[in-house]
Amino acid sequence: MPVDFESYHPSNLPDEGTNGRRILEHLAQHPELGFTPSELADALDIPRGSVGTTLGRLEERGLVRHKGEYWAINIEGYDAQTASEIGLRAVADQFEGDHYDENPDWDAALLDVDAEANDE
Repeated sequence: MPVDFESYHPSNLPDEGTNGRRILEHLAQHPELGFTPSELADALDIPRGSVGTTLGRLEERGLVRHKGEYWAINIEGYDAQTASEIGLRAVADQFEGDHYDENPDWDAALLDVDAEANDE
């Protein structure tokens, strides 16, 4: 299917559910921390050999960075669309199962601030 070439911006992110995406989402949940490949493998139940290869590919894309054996997300490597996509997913995962997640109409009872401002 053809696309409008000027407005088309492909995602730099790995596909949902892949090891690369799982690693990025984990690192995005902890942007201030660095993890060893072994720690990532254990936390995400990914084979240790796959983690190293995947981190190398993510580094080539500019999505992760490392110091010695510790790897972290590279926030500077994201454009706004990609950063919001990975960040929103990480936030959603972090708060999954909380009151707001289990009550999708939680905002229905909020005051309409614009309407109140117009009444003054």
